[in-house]
Amino acid sequence: MIMEKDITVRIILEIIGAPKEHIEDALEQTIKKFENEEKIEVVDVKRFESKQLENKFWSIFAEIEFKSDDIKKVLDVCFDYTPSSIEIIEPAGIELDTGYLSSLFNDLLAQIHQFVAIIKNLDAERQLLRKEVEELKKQQT
Repeated sequence: MIMEKDITVRIILEIIGAPKEHIEDALEQTIKKFENEEKIEVVDVKRFESKQLENKFWSIFAEIEFKSDDIKKVLDVCFDYTPSSIEIIEPAGIELDTGYLSSLFNDLLAQIHQFVAIIKNLDAERQLLRKEVEELKKQQT
C-alpha cells in the first residue's frame, strides 16, 4: 500500500563475528545494499566502532534512518535485514485498509512458515547425523 505520507523509520543493524575486518566489511556491504533498495530513501546512517566481546567475537552496528511510502517495504526490511531494533518515527498514526493489513499479515505468516520448515529440516538432518555417528561408534567398538 502506497502511503499518502512517508513513513520515517530508524533501524539498528548489528553484525557479530570474527575477524574484526570481516564484520566491518560486512556492515559496509550491507549498508551499500540497503542504500540501493527500491522504495527507500536513506536519510541518515550512523556507524559505530567495532568492539570485541567477551567470547572473542566482534560486534559492530549502524543506525539507519530511512523513509518509504510503502509499509510493506518496511516489513520486507525486517525480513531481509533482520535489524536488532526498529522504530517508526513518523507519522504518529497510520490508517491501513483491512484488506491490505490482511495481506501484510499473510506475508508475515508465509515467512514464518518458511522459517519453521527450514528449522524442521535442519533438525531432521541433525537427528540423522546423530544416528549415523552412534552407528559409527558401535562399529568401532
